Amino acid sequence: MSKNANKTPEQQQYEQLEQKHELKRPVLKNCIRAFWVGGLICVVGQAITYFYIYFFNFTEQTAGNPTVATMIFISMLLTGFGVYDRLGQFGGAGSAVPVTGFGNAVISAAIEHRTEGFVLGVGGNMFKLAGSVILFGVFSAFVVALIKTLLIIWGVI
Repeated sequence: MSKNANKTPEQQQYEQLEQKHELKRPVLKNCIRAFWVGGLICVVGQAITYFYIYFFNFTEQTAGNPTVATMIFISMLLTGFGVYDRLGQFGGAGSAVPVTGFGNAVISAAIEHRTEGFVLGVGGNMFKLAGSVILFGVFSAFVVALIKTLLIIWGVI
């Protein structure tokens, strides 16, 4: 049975009118923008990594944590000034996928509820959106560590 078989002629006519006036999304253009914005964020992150390696004598393995913290701090700062939101409107998912999207999510909720006070507004709502990311990240890390520990105990690894 067809989708349109259950619809009245008025509903079918409305659907045709809606499809005629619906704006076509520039999918390719949006993908290219997301690619470039996400790539630019990653280039900045790589530059910060090299900065920590060169000036603070970190190794490639140890420079990761301060780089992530710096990128989150920068994205929170840019969100507070309204710059990251414009970047997100331009680049779409390219700005949301890297770790900077996490910083943006945390600070956006805090900024949105700042009128309710620092404790109930900012503190209570800061991790509303990002809390699930933290929860599932910690839980999945626990499960992976548990599996690795069991494999080591059983002599598989």
